[in-house]
Amino acid sequence: MAVSLQEFVAIFIAALYNLCKTYLGNRPYRPDPSALNLKIQFYINDPRRYLMSNETKVLGLPLESGRWLFVVLGLIMNVCLGAVYAYSIFLGPVKKAFNSSASLSILPFMIFLTFFTILMFLGGRVMEKMGPRKLGIIGGIMVGLGWLLSSFATNIWFLTLTYGVIAGSGVGLVYGCPIAMGAKWFPDKKGLAVGLIVAGFGGSALITGKIANALIPSVGLSNTFMYFGIAFGIILFILSLPLRFPAAGWTPRGWKPAAGAVVAANLTPGEMVKTGTYWGLFLCFMIGSIAGLMAIGISKPVGNEIIKITGETAATLVGVFACFNALGRPIFGWLTDKITPRYAAMLNLAIILTVSIIMITAKEGNTNLYVISFVGFWMCLGGWLAIAPTATATFFGIPNYARNYGVVFFAYGLGAIVGGIISGQAKDVFGTYTFAFYPTAVLAAAGLVVAALLMKPPVKA
Repeated sequence: MAVSLQEFVAIFIAALYNLCKTYLGNRPYRPDPSALNLKIQFYINDPRRYLMSNETKVLGLPLESGRWLFVVLGLIMNVCLGAVYAYSIFLGPVKKAFNSSASLSILPFMIFLTFFTILMFLGGRVMEKMGPRKLGIIGGIMVGLGWLLSSFATNIWFLTLTYGVIAGSGVGLVYGCPIAMGAKWFPDKKGLAVGLIVAGFGGSALITGKIANALIPSVGLSNTFMYFGIAFGIILFILSLPLRFPAAGWTPRGWKPAAGAVVAANLTPGEMVKTGTYWGLFLCFMIGSIAGLMAIGISKPVGNEIIKITGETAATLVGVFACFNALGRPIFGWLTDKITPRYAAMLNLAIILTVSIIMITAKEGNTNLYVISFVGFWMCLGGWLAIAPTATATFFGIPNYARNYGVVFFAYGLGAIVGGIISGQAKDVFGTYTFAFYPTAVLAAAGLVVAALLMKPPVKA
């Protein structure tokens, strides 16, 4: 019986998991060759037993434990998708290669995040009909193609098309797949599961930033784009193959919502946008995105030009910041589960306000202030990418989750545009990125008020 690529991936993941579990849980491990051969033959004869062909198994494991494999797959996929967060490493070489201004050099990053947002919205609608596997495959191919075609860019506009439009669109299609799966497979731990999945996106810059910083000087900007494109396309295609939603209404065995927990209103997108809760979430998410995405795009230049640290040190610190961006996701996801979306949002915005004020006062040599501030910016952006999807499921329900979060996610795209404009204009008009932190401070203060007043369970009309 022929084994398809999807089946092979499913068998490999499940077998590896089971072997590790057996080895760690029963030491010393003495394998029985005849029993092992029997199991191998069983899998070869009927490999679909390791697929989710019924409602009692996930990749051959019980649902309650097997669902965690989707978290692992989603995290790895997000490492590929989150390479955009390493754009500050590309910013200098892009500016030099195409002889572009600061505002134009940041344009591919802004357009990437804009199309990411638009396709996230469209992808949410398509996912309900197509499912996460097919959508993930299509988006993964687009991601790889966009990065690959960027290697042929001869000007900033070409790069904006290939990197910004094509790769950004692909990321938008793929990104929602593991997040929607996390929300649907983990009604009992939505914030934690989604936070762990998107931690890969936040931590991506630690890996991809280091790789890019090593590749660009040695093989050049174009070849770096090409290598990333090939790798991302292959990885995303393979990891999309096992993805699938649970049966409608599925909950973990024995789990019941805690007494006093927020009961979702199960709203459609049209009903959702008519609530004050939606607009409170949208505005706060947008403010967090403006501050975070602006900071991510200028992390290295701020370190070099304002604090006067070396290029290599700044690149290393971008990796450190990425760690906190990744950590912010499960931390704020867990906090959203524990203290409600409203108070998690207010804590996040209070941190943004504080670090914005610190960066307004930072001068040459204030390395500690720079590190503390950008740790805060990166962590809080990561936090919003856990708060927002968890709050969407908590306030507006699971049945229309994919479409609802696609609408909420427009806040992220607007944040990318506004954040890029703020940083580019601060540099071009005032000659320094310091002036970029005044608007983020004011917006964070306003966001605290909005969160306190509007981020509460909606009442369905």
